[in-house]
Amino acid sequence: MTEQTRWPAGQQSAVVLTIDFNDIHGILTQTPAVAGRDKTLSVWRYGTLRGVDRLLALMARKNLRATWCLPAIVAEENPAIFARVVAAGHEIAGSGERHQNFDTLTLQEQITSVKQGCARLQAACGHPVVGFRTPAGQWKPGLAEALAAAGIRWSSSWRGDDLPYFHPSTRLVELPLHYELEDEPYFAFNLSPAVPPGQSRIASYQQTLENLKLDFRGFHRFGLCYVLRLHPEIIGTAGRIGLLSELLDFITGQQQVWLATAGDVADWWQTQPDNVSEHPAEIFQRQIQEQNG
Repeated sequence: MTEQTRWPAGQQSAVVLTIDFNDIHGILTQTPAVAGRDKTLSVWRYGTLRGVDRLLALMARKNLRATWCLPAIVAEENPAIFARVVAAGHEIAGSGERHQNFDTLTLQEQITSVKQGCARLQAACGHPVVGFRTPAGQWKPGLAEALAAAGIRWSSSWRGDDLPYFHPSTRLVELPLHYELEDEPYFAFNLSPAVPPGQSRIASYQQTLENLKLDFRGFHRFGLCYVLRLHPEIIGTAGRIGLLSELLDFITGQQQVWLATAGDVADWWQTQPDNVSEHPAEIFQRQIQEQNG
């Protein structure tokens, strides 16, 4: 595989816009004690109240499609908003039945959550849901094989590379994430509970924009896959939506950039050869097998 043949139609790099829509369920997983504390929960409800529609309007103006990752419960509790996301033509991906820390689940519980979550989202949106993102925590060995067997074609949950790769023993495509390509490490903030612990942010908007541009330049130069991970309650504020608009204008102003959904990239990656044996995912798989005898 060469950089010239890596992406379709001679494109030099790929860009995937992903949006994690968790409403209040993400913070309830992180800090269950906030249940019933409406002042605190309003920080996260803001994404549902304002951020989602700002993101939809921005994507419509720029004629872009994103991949929305959400637990089924969020779609069911906000049917009108979810319907607007679907009607706008965006891709829908699952994050389980509800937002859960996968560290606390058995393998079978993880499998059930993913399969049932995707089935419930499919019932709500009317078309198959074949992508998955872990809501929180790590998945158990064996989940990748179970997801592939259930018809899930891609995940965007792991890290460890800047190109898509296959989960070992499957053709389940992983679209890896990077913390520097997420809005949360820069901007997530709440006083009580403290998010983040130590209260070390909010970052400069201008410096954050320059960081994201600099990362894109590097990803584009080396022919990589730039997966942007956003949250309506964070990037969807009145000020930050302008930051995202500037970033998208910068990206779309470059030549030979393939802006695609996660599903489109995963389908294309199926045309690529298997991982090389030295890939970190393959090494990790061999270590697990050795530990298990």
